[in-house]
Amino acid sequence: MTARRELSPGIVVLGAVVGGVSLATGALLAVTSLFGYAAGAWVSPEALSPGLVGAAMAGVAPALLTLGRARAWEEARSLVLPTVIVLVGLFAVSVVNGRSLRAIEGGPLFLALFSLGWVAVLGLLALGAVGCLLAQYRRPPTSAAGPAAGSAGAAEPTGVPLPGWSKPPLAVVGSGWLGIGAGLLVLPGFWGALVPWTVNRADAQGLGVWALALGVGVLAALAEDDLTRIRPALRAVPLIALAAAVVLAVHFRSVDWASGPGASLVALVAGLLTTGVSGLWLLSRADRREGAAPSGTGAGAPAANPKGTSTACRSGRRDIS
Repeated sequence: MTARRELSPGIVVLGAVVGGVSLATGALLAVTSLFGYAAGAWVSPEALSPGLVGAAMAGVAPALLTLGRARAWEEARSLVLPTVIVLVGLFAVSVVNGRSLRAIEGGPLFLALFSLGWVAVLGLLALGAVGCLLAQYRRPPTSAAGPAAGSAGAAEPTGVPLPGWSKPPLAVVGSGWLGIGAGLLVLPGFWGALVPWTVNRADAQGLGVWALALGVGVLAALAEDDLTRIRPALRAVPLIALAAAVVLAVHFRSVDWASGPGASLVALVAGLLTTGVSGLWLLSRADRREGAAPSGTGAGAPAANPKGTSTACRSGRRDIS
């Protein structure tokens, strides 16, 4: 059996706290953007960029709030690792671009106070996320055959492998988001000019953090090759894509859709939505098949091989092809 780590209480608490903060803050940024106001922590030339950051925050919040449903760390890491990247990355971007913060640039008192709270809360959450992650990896792995000393064992659940046809598109979508995110973070002056709407350095790097995290999340799902292990992340992906699509639709006139970057943006958001919806559908279908199958042999049970053990049982994977 594959070794597994029990999900630590710290990760569950982190998910609940970050989910609550993300829901409130993301809703504020997204809704104000829909009405044409740039209410971000730093000064932005347009309301679209802080609106997209808020849409991503609000979209991932429900999945983080239900993170405690995961039975093991391996089922949560495809969501937690990108979340840590976002927290650490946005805090670093806010500090590096400190002169662009509303508290420094001036403006309405609410936005100035919001920018100070943004940096303070992000710093605490980033520090807590790194600490929880280190504590999680200090937990000894367990297996069904025999738990590590001082910990309780947990049986490996039946896996649901990704269908072969889904892997090339996943690799393309994940690599696209990862490459764009890395470019915007490392070379915001060059890659920011390719964004199909007006952005400044802080906008470019803030969007780059989210693009990088999305790329890591999609490629992590590909590496897991198990829909049961990426269930929490699958809950977040379509909501992020839908929230971003709403913000982009409202600011339709601000985007140069006829450009290459504009077309690429449509493809990447559509790919993200398709990834989440198709993954949830495949996982739901596999769950229904498992629930409908009788405990013994029968119409819903896998066909036995000559030795009396099915291939699915030997591999510990459910076939969804």
